[in-house]
Amino acid sequence: MTASAAGGSPATATYDRIGIGYRRGRQPDPRLAALIRDALAGARTVVNVGAGAGSYEPMDAEVTAVDPSQVMLDQHPGSRKVLAGAEELPFEDGAFDAAMAVMTVHHWPDLHRGLSELRRVARRQVVFTWDPTHLRELWLLEEYLPEIRRLEHARFTPLSEVVEALDAHTVLTFAIPHDFTDGFQIAYWRRPERYLAPAVRRASSTFAQLPPSVVEPAIERLRADLESGAWQRRHADLFGQDAVDYGYRLLVAGEPQHGTDRAAVPASGAPDTPGATAPVSSS
Repeated sequence: MTASAAGGSPATATYDRIGIGYRRGRQPDPRLAALIRDALAGARTVVNVGAGAGSYEPMDAEVTAVDPSQVMLDQHPGSRKVLAGAEELPFEDGAFDAAMAVMTVHHWPDLHRGLSELRRVARRQVVFTWDPTHLRELWLLEEYLPEIRRLEHARFTPLSEVVEALDAHTVLTFAIPHDFTDGFQIAYWRRPERYLAPAVRRASSTFAQLPPSVVEPAIERLRADLESGAWQRRHADLFGQDAVDYGYRLLVAGEPQHGTDRAAVPASGAPDTPGATAPVSSS
């Protein structure tokens, strides 16, 4: 059953447009799933805000999916679905053990109001996002599409501000593995040929918001560099790396997770652990 409390926004329009077939290009990555699962440990009821097609939801909890896009909710496999924006969650105070928000807060028209709503309706908050102040960036932005940099910096809020607004007590680094399965923009840092595929670009809200007159010439330059070997020569160092920290972080706030030993989280970049994580700050 789907309840409705939604209003329109540019992000809603974007996902109504790109959302059809979204699940085919956005497969949950098991390493990120494990990190989120640990952060949600012990929660019996969870609200997933900006749920989309339901990626990264815990299997052992009762999950309510919230999204402002009906196209996205139609692909969600769950039975508890609510058409609503993050800024006005139609739930009572403390209705859930935990709230989760995965790669969605940059779409919210009012970030602070949305984060306040997460804190109101749930006793624990788990948010996965990207820090635009992180220095290392994807080569795609520097060499082919600087327009992405401008777009991303305009819609993502610096991590320090999100941490403060959420009153997060834990921040964990997630280095992106070279074989990351969730096809958002950063996923193919070591597989550049994937950006040539229109289906891959359609699954990314970043590409979807840029006009073809910008994207297509850039992709043709990338294609030419791959065919000539120029890209491989410039980025030979990437082939020796299993995971790279591009600034993606998991924030945990509110009631601490039960049954999870934070000290057991492996160190970033540890051998044999692509996408390993480490505490960045905690109280």
